[in-house]
Amino acid sequence: MFALYKKELSSFFTSLIGYLTIAVFLILTGLMLWVFRSDFNILDYGYADINGLFLIAPFLYLFLIPAITMRMFAEEKKNGTMELLLTKPLSEMTIIWAKFLAGLTLVFISLLPTLVTYFSVYALGDPVGNIDSGSVAGSYIGLLSLGAAFVAIGLFASAITSNQIVAFITAAVLCAFGYLGFESLYHMEILGDADLLVKSIGMRHHYESISRGVVDTRDLIYYLSIIAIFLMATRLVLQSRKWQK
Repeated sequence: MFALYKKELSSFFTSLIGYLTIAVFLILTGLMLWVFRSDFNILDYGYADINGLFLIAPFLYLFLIPAITMRMFAEEKKNGTMELLLTKPLSEMTIIWAKFLAGLTLVFISLLPTLVTYFSVYALGDPVGNIDSGSVAGSYIGLLSLGAAFVAIGLFASAITSNQIVAFITAAVLCAFGYLGFESLYHMEILGDADLLVKSIGMRHHYESISRGVVDTRDLIYYLSIIAIFLMATRLVLQSRKWQK
């Protein structure tokens, strides 16, 4: 599995995909937090926190993570290498885990440079260090958990088609619905007593819960469940190719 993981990770950085994804994420968040006049601008806000980063990042990940995952299985199927990969002494779950961990590693790498923002605000605070580090740590855990869920969804979308564009659109729609759809239904107030239940199903509810700085095991179990569901669904898609043959 480690060899396949290294192959997947190196494929990101031997093309423009990995560099471009990280660059777009960092440039957009940097502009929104430090340059553009908006509610997210740290200097205009006047308080020592980086909540703007954790409000912006999920919306960027709705598009950037599907761009990362769209080629993982779709390209293999289009080039005819999927059958060759499945004939190797590797189980479907081993292949899926290798690709999932490669995508998650790229998400993790994209987050590392944002620590510069944290240390900048830490130094600019009056007094120095006047920032809620616990909340920041929780927000990073929440963002990484959300990114992992998006990667799992993107893998599933890539497995069901050989067209990368279709995989990208499918993943973006599924991620957007999971993050925003249930929240929108809650605010419509059309389900009566079930409104709170619908809200709790959405990813945004659990992401915001972790971002408060209190890492509840229920929120972590929720994200692990989402990841497990979509990875198992991806496995079923790969196994269905064998059944058809």
